[in-house]
Amino acid sequence: MTARILSLIATLALAVSSMHAQVDTTNPFVGSWKLIAADKLLPDGTRVADYGTQPHGMAIFTADGRMMIEVFRDVRGKFAGNDRAKGTFDEYKDAALSSSCSFGTYSVDPTTSKVTMKIDRSTFPNYDDTTQVRAYQLKDDILSWRVPARPDGSIPVTVLRRIAK
Repeated sequence: MTARILSLIATLALAVSSMHAQVDTTNPFVGSWKLIAADKLLPDGTRVADYGTQPHGMAIFTADGRMMIEVFRDVRGKFAGNDRAKGTFDEYKDAALSSSCSFGTYSVDPTTSKVTMKIDRSTFPNYDDTTQVRAYQLKDDILSWRVPARPDGSIPVTVLRRIAK
């Protein structure tokens, strides 16, 4: 009985220590971030608000490589019938176009200023089970990156501010 308990304790200790060994404390993304801009660059180089002038959202990057990103338009239409299962075409369209959320895993290469995001699920189903590499900039707790270009040639730009601890 004692040997069994000691074996269990040793196994748990090894599992916990290996989990801690995988944590990268030099990762500059780790933490919570508030969305401060969700713009898009038009093909002519003009930068415009993509989710309104005061979009809402946040991102969370964990030390073990998990991520969650949420972007919402500043003004969103309500469903007239107050039932998400019985919306109109326009209500569903507005709901789909007024948010962009995803979660998955990520890794950062600070030497090349690139982040690799392995998206598990997204509000845009075409991003499900995809990997995207994005160039990022990080200065004074402001993090930004560009999303791959859309079919119309516009390039979404996400800007976040680190939430103080």
